[in-house]
Amino acid sequence: MSVPFSQMWTVASYVVTQRLRGRRRYPLVLQLEPLFRCNLACAGCGKIQYPAQILRKHLAVEQCVAAVEECGAPMVAIPGGEPLMYPEIGRLVRELVARKRYVYLCTNAILLKEKLQEDVFVPSKFLSFSVHMDGVREDHDEAVCRDGVFDQAVEGIREAVRRGFRVTTNSTLFDGADPLRMRRFFDEMMALGVEGMMVSPGYSYSKAPDQEHFLRRQRAHELFSQMLSSPKRQWRFNQSPLFLQFLMGKQDFECTPWGIPTYNMFGWQRPCYLLQEGYAKTFAELMETTKWDHYGRRSGNDKCRDCMVHCGYEPSAVNHTFTSWRGLRDAAVATLTGRL
Repeated sequence: MSVPFSQMWTVASYVVTQRLRGRRRYPLVLQLEPLFRCNLACAGCGKIQYPAQILRKHLAVEQCVAAVEECGAPMVAIPGGEPLMYPEIGRLVRELVARKRYVYLCTNAILLKEKLQEDVFVPSKFLSFSVHMDGVREDHDEAVCRDGVFDQAVEGIREAVRRGFRVTTNSTLFDGADPLRMRRFFDEMMALGVEGMMVSPGYSYSKAPDQEHFLRRQRAHELFSQMLSSPKRQWRFNQSPLFLQFLMGKQDFECTPWGIPTYNMFGWQRPCYLLQEGYAKTFAELMETTKWDHYGRRSGNDKCRDCMVHCGYEPSAVNHTFTSWRGLRDAAVATLTGRL
């Protein structure tokens, strides 16, 4: 596994503190969406299917910072849309780093090299570029529906690593993904010098143009087992090892949708990043009035039946790691041995 010790310690301390205070539901990562606009139109994405007047809008930096402070999570992921298209992305990142939040800027990296050359960002242990990479060149370019994007992303990664930035990759997998090609992809990313990789099955957004290739639960277990079994020692994943075991079918967790709440121009999205079933005006309102028992696999909600996405289950894995002896043991064994 590859998460810096300072970040791991911050997260562990935060989780234990929440539990000691008797809080069963608490945020781990804030998904902060300052805009929905993007320079790609991926077939599996449901986040850019908004009218033009919505795509032209974005949050003010002050709104973003207020949401981060209101939520209180130690980590902030900035997806979109494409966050490098946000006109004040540099100032937003500086504000969050100054508050010692661990920031994952989720980008397709088309604009990354340009922004780095303009000195928009400064290297920091609190800032990571999480580059969306859905496999080897041919698979990635097919997933994003444009040729040449893989090579642009690789250029951005190389420039970021050269300048001393933390860089991770984030891969969303769909039915038809080839486990052997993904293992080759892991080798390629390690050769580029990225800090760690993140993987997750895709979610069947109702607005996504392609509805035929989302993974069902059993197929997801088969794919991730073939892909992650006997991992190479040089592979580094920027994720909980227990979440990876969950993807392989070796752990069984229930979804904790409040673990990674989402804030965007509409407010606090209910109940999670993947489902849009109303919005709350404040984070407290989101936590206190959302009917959480209506979501997750045990609820019987058909929309949650096959979901195994990190935003619902990574917090479950992290909570299990730091609040149970078994979870701590399993995570320690996986971390020390490199076996999942």
